[in-house]
Amino acid sequence: MQTFQEYASAGMGIAFHAKNLPEKKAIVSEHGERTFRELNENSNRYANFLLDKGLRPGEGVAIVCKNRPEFLEALFGPLRVGLRITPINWHLTPEEICYIVENCEAKVVVCDAIFPDFIEEINKQLPEVIVMSADGEHPLAIPFNKTIAEYDESDISDPVAGRSMLYTSGTTGRPKGVFRKENPPPSKTEQFTLDTAAFNPETDFSICPGPAYHAAPLGLNINISLMAGVGVYLMDKWDAEKMLDLISQYKCTHTHMVATMFHRVLRLPEEVRSKYDISSMRWILHGAAPCPVEVKKAMIDWVGPIIYEYYAATEGGGCFIQPQEWLKKPGSVGKANEGTEVIVLDEEFKEVEQGKEGTIYFSAPSTGRFEYYKAEEKTSGAYWGDYFTMGDIGYSDEDGYYFLTGRSADTIISGGTNIYPQEIDNILLMNDKVAEVCCVGVPNEEWGEEIKAVINLEKCANADEVLKELQKMAEEKLSGFKKPKSYEFWEEELPRLPTGKIQRNLVKKRFW
Repeated sequence: MQTFQEYASAGMGIAFHAKNLPEKKAIVSEHGERTFRELNENSNRYANFLLDKGLRPGEGVAIVCKNRPEFLEALFGPLRVGLRITPINWHLTPEEICYIVENCEAKVVVCDAIFPDFIEEINKQLPEVIVMSADGEHPLAIPFNKTIAEYDESDISDPVAGRSMLYTSGTTGRPKGVFRKENPPPSKTEQFTLDTAAFNPETDFSICPGPAYHAAPLGLNINISLMAGVGVYLMDKWDAEKMLDLISQYKCTHTHMVATMFHRVLRLPEEVRSKYDISSMRWILHGAAPCPVEVKKAMIDWVGPIIYEYYAATEGGGCFIQPQEWLKKPGSVGKANEGTEVIVLDEEFKEVEQGKEGTIYFSAPSTGRFEYYKAEEKTSGAYWGDYFTMGDIGYSDEDGYYFLTGRSADTIISGGTNIYPQEIDNILLMNDKVAEVCCVGVPNEEWGEEIKAVINLEKCANADEVLKELQKMAEEKLSGFKKPKSYEFWEEELPRLPTGKIQRNLVKKRFW
């Protein structure tokens, strides 16, 4: 009998549990349920559909889908026939969705029927792409469930492991596909999550409150649970009290959260929190955005020392810290994972002294290094020799623990989502009454950061009139999470380097 590792190495991890735990619930959601057997069979059906359409290993497919069973069927099917799968953020605009579909060279897209605008835009801009509608029908799409039902549900006889290519926001307004020509060494961050999670498939059940298209909920919540034979409740829309209710109802044991979720749960009145028995929880992983010390400490005081933290990105890297360590080093994101070197550099790329702030760089693996898909210039800009950065500012202490003190000025993290301000600048600059604009992240107690637009107006422009025009432009041209929450008009000129580039870090510093 083959081992789980042998199944997983061919992209067939779910198939292993389908043989051993066929009737166990793998997915529970408000959009339906799947046992491991059903999830595996539908993944096989979709894989066979893709083969029937002529797709071959290395080619791309995509998913634009909410947290529902079809998302995972559309994920696991391609991964067992050597395809490259790209889940897409459905908060984006139709134009942005089309850009990613075209850029990743997707031949087939499974799109949630709740997004008819996306289906119509893909059909209009990319008519050669096959669009399949999940949970519902659309005249321009093939119904996913009805279509795959006609195909063989048996395990693929000659599986070929595929890989995912997720997109991260772009500093120039275009998202970037994080691509690897070969797999890197096993992730130490993932190994730490598995070791500390200590899953027991007989008793455990996970809950995923975050969107499945995001790398962290997908990889460090949904995937590691299912690969361990542990079922997952997929929340379609996160709500603090609803999550507590679901944990109590399903006796959930594991989850992944971001700092904003901690903050919202803690804001619930004590009488609301005390209504729900969440004593079954024994492992909470968090990351994706910095968490204020007082917020994490309050969470630990409430749920106990069960909160683990990682510091990594789609591109790689990694630190990890366990709760008892964190209580001794409040605010730390941990030590560098084994096999990963971390250095802190100043603006001249010289290593800073211990305790001094600088930009944090991770060593890149010798094999399986990431590149930005079809973007050589962006790839080279992310590396400094054999190191790369995610744009974080921080320092290390005498014991080798790392602390984040801020983000690079070109990155805003709001509610765990990366936002790059240049795209917003470019939109607002389209207004002819705006001379200069610089969008920055400013403190927000709930979201960590929110977007503020700082503006120099042309002479004689009326600030009140321009404000209304800019708000309308943002409404029409920007995704919801990219819209500035506030606008500030400066009479003094925005600070610049001798090269003419606006010093975003100096603008941001005013608000921190």
